[in-house]
Amino acid sequence: MVFMGDRATLLETGRFVQRHARNAADEIIEAVGAVDAAVDTTAETDAENETETETEARHRRAAERGDVASMSALGALLLRRGDLDGAEPYLRGATAEGDRAAANNLGVLLHQRGYADEAAGWWRVAAVAGSAPAAHALGRHHRERGDEPAAEYWLRQAAEQGHALGAYALADLLEHRSDVGAERWLRAAAEQGHREAAYRLALALERRATETTRGPHETGTRLRVPGTRAIVPSGAPATGTAVPGQPTGEGAGEAAEAEQWFRQAAARGHRRAALHLGAILEHRGELKEAGRWYLSSAKEGEAKAACALGFLLRDAGDEESAAVWWLRAAQDGDGNAANALGALHAARGEQQTAERWYRAAMDAGDVNGAYNLGLLCAAQDRIPQAEQWYRRAAYAGHREAANALAVLLLQAGDANGAEPWFSKAAEAGSVDAAFNLGILHAGRDDDRTALVWYERAAAAGHTEAALQVGIAALRDGDEQTAERHLRCAAGGGSAEAAFRLASVLDARRPEPGPAVLGAPREEKSECEEWYERAAQQGHRRAQVRVGMLAAGRGDLAEADRWYREAAEAGSRNGAFNLGLLLAREGSEREAALWWTRAARAGHGRAALRLALLAARRGELTEGRHWCDRAVELGPAEVAERAARLSEALHQELTA
Repeated sequence: MVFMGDRATLLETGRFVQRHARNAADEIIEAVGAVDAAVDTTAETDAENETETETEARHRRAAERGDVASMSALGALLLRRGDLDGAEPYLRGATAEGDRAAANNLGVLLHQRGYADEAAGWWRVAAVAGSAPAAHALGRHHRERGDEPAAEYWLRQAAEQGHALGAYALADLLEHRSDVGAERWLRAAAEQGHREAAYRLALALERRATETTRGPHETGTRLRVPGTRAIVPSGAPATGTAVPGQPTGEGAGEAAEAEQWFRQAAARGHRRAALHLGAILEHRGELKEAGRWYLSSAKEGEAKAACALGFLLRDAGDEESAAVWWLRAAQDGDGNAANALGALHAARGEQQTAERWYRAAMDAGDVNGAYNLGLLCAAQDRIPQAEQWYRRAAYAGHREAANALAVLLLQAGDANGAEPWFSKAAEAGSVDAAFNLGILHAGRDDDRTALVWYERAAAAGHTEAALQVGIAALRDGDEQTAERHLRCAAGGGSAEAAFRLASVLDARRPEPGPAVLGAPREEKSECEEWYERAAQQGHRRAQVRVGMLAAGRGDLAEADRWYREAAEAGSRNGAFNLGLLLAREGSEREAALWWTRAARAGHGRAALRLALLAARRGELTEGRHWCDRAVELGPAEVAERAARLSEALHQELTA
């Protein structure tokens, strides 16, 4: 029993198949040339302006009079329309009279009826007579039968006559055999307007110009607290669009030619070429034109283009329009778009909807869906579920999922279980995993192995790893290597690296000479610039050092600012130096407040200053209290002075 809806679907499917068959046949139906000039010259209607119905009637009249050219033309016209029964007698009649186009078209008709061998016979007749479309059709017939030598022979006959479809089919055959001659025929077909040939030629040129990386981006934000060495996975959802590489040197010319062929194919309606052209333009920063090509491709049903268009719109701030295109792409089975929708809803706090889209991505075959589900569960402290999804993605080869799984295992105390996953992720190219392996081995006091992994991560641009390599080089006395890695880490945004680099450069500076009255103020040195960069990122020791350098060149306002910022952040050295600056300017009461804060935080010199201050004010008991604290805190010379002062105060008290 067939339901009405099912019957309608079957009928529509049947019509689609028939249309597809006719469209395919149109490519190999041979047009009949110079017919109008040969027949029915007395017709009142101008042949150039007549309708198809009038043309058919004219040819039908001439065919009934026995005109071979009109019989062939009428047969071709009916064949294009799909009227096989009406076309066959005219084509057979013209073929019997030696018309080569009719022989080719008769082959097309028989092929559509399912008589492939009989069709091939007529194609052979037409091809031997010089028909390029017939040679092309015959070559395709032999290739379908697995007879590649015969296929190549006939396809080459068509291609050498300038037949675009023959050239493309020959190129496809040669490319299948990895024959270097394929590109020549792709180019020949492309130059004649074959859009698929133009697209494939562009791909070949691009491959030769540069190695292009394709697939979803996996980006992440390091979730670490400055100054700590916690092992953490990348924390952002894996979404994005693939972009082509950027060749240089000799490859640049081929890349430029590839772009032109992509452009030609796209202009002829090739949706994948439009997608690829959009990616090239986006990578180059030409976002407006890239968007136009993505839109063109997306409207033709290319899900990847709809997804890429969504990312362009999101980056432009139009999140709602981006979601529309992601939805369209995701519904067409694009896992990357489903991931993007998941990330969008997760950012809005719509966790259930996010999870649904991540699952859709996973169902579409995108392993990032499982990884993102793991991230989502981990953010909700659903650790068992997070481990389950990380493990699923990791077993599928997702390197950041392997790293995240290892982090979970390590946090659960299973270092032995974590290590193989870190190794697997690192070997697959995860920079975070390489760094985390360094941390793992450092925790076991295996500094040699830790350094190997730090160096590997640093070579890939990992900021914290470069810092660790720089610290190790400083420890070994290799200042040149240390400086190189510290510069990399500092340039990557590490405040600690900037401070240590500044310290290395600071140690090389000559001792300042005596101040000269009226001398111009010194320019900031490179080391001070690095100190300032670290200080601006909140590095307290750098803030104190910047304050000292500013004070040294007489910029007391700048010194006050940095000392105060460090002191308020909890730096006892900052508080002590701020106190010295204030005392020098006569603000002894405020100075005492900052020294008190520093002394309570364990600063011996601040305690000694408070003791001296108390002694001058005659507060002998308070002075002895701070002397005792200074003796306790040190260092040695401070303790010695504090002890002497304490004894003097004691004698004063007991006198």
